[in-house]
Amino acid sequence: MFDIKSGFPQVSLDHWRSLVAVVDAGGYANAAEALDKSQSTVSHSIQRLEQALGTAVFRIKGRRAVLTQVGEMALRRARILLDEAADIERMAHTLAAGVEAELHIAVDAIFPNQVLLPAIADFTGAYPGTRVELEESIISGAADLVRRGHVQLAITPHVPQGWLGDHLLRLEFACVASPDHPLHQLDRPLTDRDLQQHRQLVVRDSGERRDLNVGWLRTEQRLTVSTMGTRIQALCQGLGFAWSPLLKIRGELERGLLKPLPLEHGARRYADLYMVITDAEGAGPATLAMAEAIRRQVKYSLPADTGEAALPD
Repeated sequence: MFDIKSGFPQVSLDHWRSLVAVVDAGGYANAAEALDKSQSTVSHSIQRLEQALGTAVFRIKGRRAVLTQVGEMALRRARILLDEAADIERMAHTLAAGVEAELHIAVDAIFPNQVLLPAIADFTGAYPGTRVELEESIISGAADLVRRGHVQLAITPHVPQGWLGDHLLRLEFACVASPDHPLHQLDRPLTDRDLQQHRQLVVRDSGERRDLNVGWLRTEQRLTVSTMGTRIQALCQGLGFAWSPLLKIRGELERGLLKPLPLEHGARRYADLYMVITDAEGAGPATLAMAEAIRRQVKYSLPADTGEAALPD
């Protein structure tokens, strides 16, 4: 059969699949066995492909058939084409089974990446056809996204009114600064008044109102940043002090880049994180699978005490 517009023989995925099989299996006979087809069918597919390309894809070298330059280019494109076709097929099966094509989740920035990223890896392995959109939020940001219906799943320290949240974990915070910070040079227990004379580093609330200043001592000097990562870098450079989740700064503590301040009172703080499924009754299988993957990682990835275990000896 020839394509009416081009005059070239029509080429199907089976023809490209035959090309890849001949190369990967090392010959026509092995390719026919791998594809569960006759050797003549595989040979005919290669001939049809060569007619469409207008040149040979194999040449004889000794007793072996090796790819021509055009054949090598065609093989690369064939692999990409077959991968894309497989992705479309998986997505079609996923949608037919009622699995969400996209999953939007909001995660507060204090949630440890050593839990989140393995959970996402487990999920994407089981649901490769579902795209994941991750919104990293601060303080009330995740709760706002739940209220507005922009996410199916959220991990937040603030469960919005009208929704239920399952307790996920409690994180321990320590007041830290660079070892070279002036507060460490006082060499005595520190009071609130000591802290108020120095710059506090604060992460900006990503919620709509942006008016929650959790942990701010109303110091005269304040540096407000948009991400947890920027605040950690600023801490290491001696730009101020801050209460930080121990699991987020474990590496900096172990390397001596940060050091807990010897506060007279309130040296440690705690924050509870909750998992909220926006539509608990109508949640699809992908949403439920992601929630379970996160719960599983919290259970098996974190130490029983998520505070002291993060401090260096």
